[in-house]
Amino acid sequence: MKSSNIGGQAVLEGIMMKNGDRYAVAVRKPDQEILVDVQEYHSVCPWKAVTKLPFIRGIFGFVDSLVLGIKTLMFSAAFFEEEEEAVEMTAQEIARQEKKEKVLMNLTMVVSFVIAIGIFMVLPYFLSNIVKNFITSRWVVTVIEGIIRVLIFLGYIALVSKMEDIQRTFMYHGAEHKCINCIEHGLELNVENVRKSSRQHKRCGTSFLFFVMVVSIIFCFFITTESQVMRVVLRIALLPLIAGVSYEIIRLAGNSDNLIINLLSKPGLFIQNITTKEPDDSMIEVAIRAVEAVFDWRAYENENFGTHFSCDRTKGGQAETVLAEELSGEGIAL
Repeated sequence: MKSSNIGGQAVLEGIMMKNGDRYAVAVRKPDQEILVDVQEYHSVCPWKAVTKLPFIRGIFGFVDSLVLGIKTLMFSAAFFEEEEEAVEMTAQEIARQEKKEKVLMNLTMVVSFVIAIGIFMVLPYFLSNIVKNFITSRWVVTVIEGIIRVLIFLGYIALVSKMEDIQRTFMYHGAEHKCINCIEHGLELNVENVRKSSRQHKRCGTSFLFFVMVVSIIFCFFITTESQVMRVVLRIALLPLIAGVSYEIIRLAGNSDNLIINLLSKPGLFIQNITTKEPDDSMIEVAIRAVEAVFDWRAYENENFGTHFSCDRTKGGQAETVLAEELSGEGIAL
């Protein structure tokens, strides 16, 4: 396997793929047309040198992925909202609408982040306090807290996977992984090869979140204060560092076939059996369009696998449909 360093995310009836400073969102619209929107990426951190520092880059990468994830989900959802009677809007009205959407996106991100911290970091701590009446060892209680955190995480994933819309999103998630695996194993990117590729990948966000749960257990061992308030505060304060360490682990896993690294990756890959499902061919087609909009897989495979694909072609073997400027607006930031 040769890492391509491309990554992506499933959205509503579509896929986002990112490569370097560019990303593409491919969505199959209700009329079955595949629409591809290509944008340039601008990180929340304006200093590129900082985003390349080990452990620090993982913090900004996590925040960037949250921003892009919410924006691309909102972007894809816009094609499936019930349309009201068409009304022409002035430039000022369009600007106000875009401003409202930006505020809504930021609010959604903040609320989601607060809820996630409450459920996955604070709640396990208070639940683990129940056993303090029976177990005096702080180390054992910390381990129990970590186990509770992992169980809540697994329970949450299992619960949302029962929703019909989420199941389709998980199918697109599977298509995203299959495309990347197809490329990274030296196969021509087409529906047949993608279909037979694995839907599990070591660089998946699911695996990243699992490592966050495990790394948080280790860091919590070093919180020795007797104050319950400070224990909660320190757990939250350590989140950026936990994310940074987890990012380095997932980055190493994605670029190594070491036996120990593969073993550590097994739990995350197992959980991906829930968060990814087998896609149909129409979903694979969308994923391929997203990849080819931002990544020259032929040149990559020629360089890494000694293949001889012609790089003189149109993306996806056909003309690419790109959003008109008035729909693109300022673009989507990752």
